Amino acid sequence: MMIVVWICAIVAFAVVEAITVGLVSIWFVVGSVAALLAAVAGLALLPQLTVFALVSAAALAVTRPLVRRFNAARPTPTNADRLLGAAGKVTETIDNENATGAVYADGKTWTARSADGAVIPAGTQVRIERMEGVKLFVKACEEKTEVTV
Repeated sequence: MMIVVWICAIVAFAVVEAITVGLVSIWFVVGSVAALLAAVAGLALLPQLTVFALVSAAALAVTRPLVRRFNAARPTPTNADRLLGAAGKVTETIDNENATGAVYADGKTWTARSADGAVIPAGTQVRIERMEGVKLFVKACEEKTEVTV
């Protein structure tokens, strides 16, 4: 009878694992297989439950660090991140008070604002300090820099 129970447990835990795709019950599948082997070997119910609990806990302890590394949230870099620190050229005078300004960088024209509030005239070389949404915040460059095209 317990052989059928452990087979059902293996299937149930495997189905839960397949549905969640988050490695939440795989340890119980391993524990159920071990308990099934204990049942086939003729052990009583209490030793079967003990084997299930110990093997499940051991599987969790061994694989948990791997699962954490696998499920760790990784920052998703965007193509726009490469603009930070890059050079650009002002194509429309940047004036924060009048909400105007555009910069040509990385082959595109971006809406731009001055990072320090200064008015930056068209044609000025700038360095991209930060990005908020699709708006670049820039500072005028003192030295001549290569514009990314």
